Amino acid sequence: MKFIDEFKAFAIKGNVIDLAVGVVIGSAFGKIVSSLVADIIMPIISLLTSNTKISELQIVFVQATETTNAVALRYGSFLQNIIDFLIIAFSIFIVIKLLSKMERKKAPIPEIEPKPDPTLVILTEIRDELSKR
Repeated sequence: MKFIDEFKAFAIKGNVIDLAVGVVIGSAFGKIVSSLVADIIMPIISLLTSNTKISELQIVFVQATETTNAVALRYGSFLQNIIDFLIIAFSIFIVIKLLSKMERKKAPIPEIEPKPDPTLVILTEIRDELSKR
């Protein structure tokens, strides 16, 4: 029973819930950016490179035969993943930069020191006076 109680305390903490929300939103954001790359940016790049799909670029060392597969260096897929990464990293950078600007615009809340209890002040004065004697 102690294990279940510890797990409940862990799962209910705000940080774990915030992390879970962040993972879900990050996953959805990744899908949006991947779609941006695959459906909008890469077709434009393909037009600029004579209708070649970047992900299909390769250097063939040995042609395929009836019994063997081709031996090829498929660098296009690697380039595609690099482009995906750079666009996702740039998008996340922009979102974080916007969030930090919004955070800076909030006015800081001044901290108000609570007034000490009058009884405590009097007792402190009495103590200080007695220690002088």
